[in-house]
Amino acid sequence: MRRLSWFNTVSLTLGFAFLYIPMLILIVYSFNGGKLVTVWSGFSTKWYGELFRNEAFLDAAWVTLKVAVVSSTIATVLGTMAAYVMVRAGRFRGRTLFSGMIYAPLVMPEVITGLSLLLLFIAIGLDRGVLTIVLAHTTFSMCYVSVVVSSRLVTFDQSLEEAALDLGCTGFEAFRLVTLPIIAPAVISGWLLAFTLSLDDLVIASFTSGPSSTTLPIKIFSAVRLGVSPEINALSTIMITLVAVGVIGASLSSKRTIAKRAKDEQEAIQ
Repeated sequence: MRRLSWFNTVSLTLGFAFLYIPMLILIVYSFNGGKLVTVWSGFSTKWYGELFRNEAFLDAAWVTLKVAVVSSTIATVLGTMAAYVMVRAGRFRGRTLFSGMIYAPLVMPEVITGLSLLLLFIAIGLDRGVLTIVLAHTTFSMCYVSVVVSSRLVTFDQSLEEAALDLGCTGFEAFRLVTLPIIAPAVISGWLLAFTLSLDDLVIASFTSGPSSTTLPIKIFSAVRLGVSPEINALSTIMITLVAVGVIGASLSSKRTIAKRAKDEQEAIQ
C-alpha cells in the first residue's frame, strides 16, 4: 500500500480541520448556558427545550420535511422516466431539445431559476405557498436524479430484459420485475440526493415561498441576520447528529450487504 507523503497528510489534516472544527465549536456552544454564543457560561441543555417550544422553527421544519419528501418523490419518478427514455429510446426527433431541457438546471444559476419560476407562477395566477415550492424543487432536482439513474442504465445488461420478454412478460412487467430491482440502488440514491437538495435549498425557496410556507433554511437565514442565537446552535447540532447517524447507518448497511453477497458467492462456489 502506498503511503501518503507529508505534504498530502498536512493538506488533508488542514482541510478536514477547516471543515469540521467549526462544527465541533457549534456543537459545544449549543450546550452553553448563556445567551452569548461566543462566551462560555456553563453547561446547559435549556436551549434545546427552548427550541422545541419555538413554534416558528417547528412549523418551518414541518414545511421543509413535507416539501422535501413530496418533491424528491415526484422528481425521482420523473427523473427515472427521463433517464430511461434518454438511454433506451435511441435517437428520436427532439432528443437534443429534450436532453437540454433536462440537464439545463444543472448549470443554470439558482437565482435565474428561482426568478423565472416566480415570474411563471405570477403569470398563471398561482399563489405562492407549499405547492409552488414543491414544483420548483421538483424542477431543479429532477435533473440530478436523471443523471444518477441514467449512469446505471448505461451499464445495465439489456439481455435480462430480453429474457423476461421471451418468457412472456410485457414491457412494463419486464421493467417492474427485472429492471427496476436492479437499478433500485441508483433510484434510491437519486431520491436521497433530491431530498438533500430540497432540504438545503435557500435561493429558489426564497423566490417561490409565501408568507405561510417558510422553510427552515429561510427561517435560519432570517434569524442569523439578526444575530446567532443559541437555539440555532441547538438546531444545527440536531441536524448534524441526524446526518451523522444516517451516514453511519448507510455505511454499516452497505458493509453488511457486501459481506453477505461475498458469503453467498463463496457458498455457491463450494
